[in-house]
Amino acid sequence: MTSAPRGIDHVALNVLDVPSALAFYTDVLGLTQRDDRPDFGITGAWLDAGDQQVHLIELPPPSNMGQHFALLYEDIGAVVERLRAQGFTVSDPAASSPGRQQAFLNDPWGNAIELHQHDSSRAG
Repeated sequence: MTSAPRGIDHVALNVLDVPSALAFYTDVLGLTQRDDRPDFGITGAWLDAGDQQVHLIELPPPSNMGQHFALLYEDIGAVVERLRAQGFTVSDPAASSPGRQQAFLNDPWGNAIELHQHDSSRAG
């Protein structure tokens, strides 16, 4: 048995309004809501982003000090264009390292989200 992690199980985000956050993360970013979240005595939701999870917790978000998480897409340019057409402010895609592009936006509660693409993940 190794002591190294096998990966990330989930990322938890604080949001002020879970129903509105569900709409943003599912309708806008394309995550899917899970129905197996237990009642922890605090409003929240669990979402799937591919084989990873994002957990929403209804609490005030912390100040944005650079913390973020990244969602991997096949065509970052198309995602940025779609988000901008919906009125969201998104940075221009830029190379983050060879074969990778990134762009950034904030959710309505100020949580930073990186949109990411690897050349190997691009359809075409």
